[in-house]
Amino acid sequence: MPDATSALIEAYLAKRTELVRFFTLRLRSAEAAEDLVQDIYVRLTDAAPPPVSNPGAFLYRLGWNLMLDRLRSQRRSARRDDEWSQLERCGDGAGDASDAPSQEDALASRQRLERLVKGLDRLPAQTRQVFVMHKFEGLTHTEVAHRLGISRSAVEKHVSTALRRLLEREA
Repeated sequence: MPDATSALIEAYLAKRTELVRFFTLRLRSAEAAEDLVQDIYVRLTDAAPPPVSNPGAFLYRLGWNLMLDRLRSQRRSARRDDEWSQLERCGDGAGDASDAPSQEDALASRQRLERLVKGLDRLPAQTRQVFVMHKFEGLTHTEVAHRLGISRSAVEKHVSTALRRLLEREA
């Protein structure tokens, strides 16, 4: 007579597809169901289960309990996050906290942007064009090279030169 673990593993292998389908309907997610069914297998192999008279029913019950544990954990986590968020928003009683930067941070950012724009204006025309295409338009070095008819190496040198000059002015 096979031991309890091997009987449950055989039942698991025979019912795996049914288990995934069953839990996909309950969780409304095939990925979550796959994870849950994998957890069933892990539980079967981690500890020696007691002998069971109906391995199929045992697998469904084990999966159901794991699913409930997950849902409870997710609810607790969401509640904890909501409570933390509420505390952060109104911790000093002054109302909701704003995600907007402080006036000092906004001013400093505006000043850095002005220095960057002035620094870009001082760059040689092609270096500025390459830098803008790469950094602001999001083109790769190869795309910039193709559009301007220059080598990829030249693009790299222009970007490097622009960064070096802009950082020198920032310091």
